[in-house]
Amino acid sequence: MNRRQLLRATTALGAAGTLGGTAAGSVAAADGSAGAAAGPVAAADASARPAAGPAAGPAVAAAETTRPLRVHVVMFDGVEELDFAAPYEVFSAAAFFAPRPVDVRYVSASGARTVTAAYGTIVRGIRPWAPDEADVLVVPGGGYARRDSPGVWAEIDRGTLPRALAAAVRPGLTVSALCTGVMLLSAAGLTRSRPCTTHHKAKPDLGQQGGLLKDARVVDDGDLVTAGGVTSGLELALWLVSRELGPDAANSLETMLEYEARGTVRTSPRAD
Repeated sequence: MNRRQLLRATTALGAAGTLGGTAAGSVAAADGSAGAAAGPVAAADASARPAAGPAAGPAVAAAETTRPLRVHVVMFDGVEELDFAAPYEVFSAAAFFAPRPVDVRYVSASGARTVTAAYGTIVRGIRPWAPDEADVLVVPGGGYARRDSPGVWAEIDRGTLPRALAAAVRPGLTVSALCTGVMLLSAAGLTRSRPCTTHHKAKPDLGQQGGLLKDARVVDDGDLVTAGGVTSGLELALWLVSRELGPDAANSLETMLEYEARGTVRTSPRAD
């Protein structure tokens, strides 16, 4: 066990003992009641989170706690370092606090095994594109302000990644994006007539392309979850951890990271 793993494991034990049952940030629910979530929540209406159905049987419950949450972070040349690293860190560390395993990997739709990020970081070991093996896709941004450089614009012009994202959609898959990665979803036709957000500099383009812009740090529309610029990747990942693995896991992560989720999470009636 290396130093970072030891630190995480030690923090996990401490957090589990002291934070059980507390909320990861304040919650403003539609009905005014308090609950547990990663950051403040502004629900579109009181039905934003459907009521739980009948309790699952022992076999189903056991399968859900042993099957890993599979998170694929999409990579491409020119991707912004913090955009991909922050969600990767949050989801990877979630394994210390979650009731089920978490499998996080970097993937590429172009077949690349190495990418060079916006500020020169070289990332190796990129895995093949396999959205049918994912529960959550995370699409970071980068390079939107530099149309003649590697990044989101180059990927839109090439077309490979937007087509792959459009083809990936299926029941059971949550497609998420942050910063100008949301513009890749827009190029794929996934944000048209859907509540969404992106980096403030790209919002005019997102709106012109049919996205229903919302003033929130994270916008959860069920199988489509989007977030604002750069550091919003932390809120995006913490929110998805809370949604998929439980608020206690997200709360413990905030303690380990010494970070408090900020801004508003907007959920819509179709959010699951």
